[in-house]
Amino acid sequence: MADYVHPYRDTEFVLNEVLGFERLCAELGLGDINSELAAAVLAEAGKLGAEVLAPLNAIGDREGVRLTEHGVKEAPGFADAYRLFSEGGWCSLTAPEAFGGQALPNVLGTAVSEVWHAANMAFALCPLLTQGAIEALAHHASAPLQARYLPRLVSGEWTGTMNLTEPDAGSDLAAVKARAVPEGEHYRITGQKIFISWGDHQMTSNVIHLVLARLPDAPAGVKGISLFLVPKFLPNAAGEAAEPNDVRCVSLEHKLGIHGSPTCTMSFGEQGGAIGYLVGEPHAGLACMFTMMNHARQAVGLQGLAISERAWQDARSYARERLQGTQRDGSRYPIIRFPDVRRMLMQMKASTEAMRALALLAASELDRARHAPDPASHRARQGRVDLYTPIIKGWLTELAQEVTSLAVQVHGGMGYVEETGVARHFRDARILPIYEGTNGIQAMDLVGRKTLANEGALLAELLDDIDTTLGHLRQDARCSRLAAPLAEALAAARRARQYLLEGAASDPALPGSVAFNLMMLLGYLCGGWAMARSALAASAALAAGRGDPAFLEAKLVTAGFYTDHLLPRTGALLASVLAGSHSTMALVEELF
Repeated sequence: MADYVHPYRDTEFVLNEVLGFERLCAELGLGDINSELAAAVLAEAGKLGAEVLAPLNAIGDREGVRLTEHGVKEAPGFADAYRLFSEGGWCSLTAPEAFGGQALPNVLGTAVSEVWHAANMAFALCPLLTQGAIEALAHHASAPLQARYLPRLVSGEWTGTMNLTEPDAGSDLAAVKARAVPEGEHYRITGQKIFISWGDHQMTSNVIHLVLARLPDAPAGVKGISLFLVPKFLPNAAGEAAEPNDVRCVSLEHKLGIHGSPTCTMSFGEQGGAIGYLVGEPHAGLACMFTMMNHARQAVGLQGLAISERAWQDARSYARERLQGTQRDGSRYPIIRFPDVRRMLMQMKASTEAMRALALLAASELDRARHAPDPASHRARQGRVDLYTPIIKGWLTELAQEVTSLAVQVHGGMGYVEETGVARHFRDARILPIYEGTNGIQAMDLVGRKTLANEGALLAELLDDIDTTLGHLRQDARCSRLAAPLAEALAAARRARQYLLEGAASDPALPGSVAFNLMMLLGYLCGGWAMARSALAASAALAAGRGDPAFLEAKLVTAGFYTDHLLPRTGALLASVLAGSHSTMALVEELF
């Protein structure tokens, strides 16, 4: 198994050459942040990821976590790693300065987060959820709650969780049964939550739970859900974790992957009710939680990229070293010379680079939304962020299933055994299309809230932007061959959009029947767009005599492979979309 190495060259290429990082920072009013600072941050992150987090990945997978009388005990080495992580200020990277954060751009924070998830995804889930909690509290909590809890979350002294799912309430949050009863300035929370990642551990002195629950007068359904902050330990007058709250982990899930991450069943209020504090307005908890959920959804998409990068590095290393072929003179040569192995490696490389470019593109759009100069600009930018979110979460995590599977295949029989580590990547990746909203839910969100609700306007604007890039491709000698396939994929997306808009009203089953295939079609299209922009940036750099020519030429070759082998999938996906709902819904339930 190869040692993890942060792909700094590709990350910096996307940031600087494709996205124009310094121009972006100037546009955002962050003129004191430049590419030199970003490079230094990424270098330090890469060192921590490679030297500290990555070696613990196999240990976490092998040893897992334990439920003891004192709560959940994390995997060996994780506590020391988290101490170094928090002391390094990594929890505070993008958090508001008012609460001790560094307020760096989200796009840089996203690039850094890739390091954590590639090095050790099970570990990185903990700060991922904490960052989501910070987002939710910064947007919706009262000033006193923010003052008490945000500085310690931002510093990494405490960690955060998201508590939505219950035994009878998974994706259907209308079925939430947890209760919150007013008691003076706080509430008493009772109920049970399941599948709570990092719901308990010993790495920090406190765990801050964000919990969905119902007030006694709550209306039925999702309009009756409120959000509460429930700490594991109640802070004393000095703000330190002190008195135990009525919160505990009662069991741990035994999972296919991410063994180093505790997945807890949490019990609230066994001794009379856990003390909690209302976040936001009563009965508006789902809207508050969506702030955290949308952050987490893009972060899970990033996990798809990260685990793909790790699998790709291992497969590349093995293919270079594994001697299999024999020449006439008796000398041996590595399997990377075999065309079929090359096919798999190129597919992994092209997929990973497309995912990275698209993930960072989406992350930069969130920066533009946050720093928009006026409400109209904010709405436009936020609309694009909203459209990207299900594509990033859905397409990247689905593609990660294929990339990690290919890593196993490149290793052959050695990939099927645990010794090489690639089986772990395959197992770890499988959760990604499931948690933080299944990809079926992401697809329905894309079709319903992000397309039908605005009559396809958001999608039309995105497709027009891709069309603009097509014009640039046609005018660039090095990139012109990429134009026709991208144009075909764009036409497929436009046809699929129109079909959905025209047919949804007369066929109630149509949106749900075509949603997933439409999401994947747009994913491959946006990936092709991102690769086209990368190719144009590489071509411009070559023309200017800037950068490493070999690296830039490799960018052009990889974009060509994506165009030849992955972009054509949009045609098949269009055919599935145009098939509509009939064959999906035609079989009566009794015949299943």
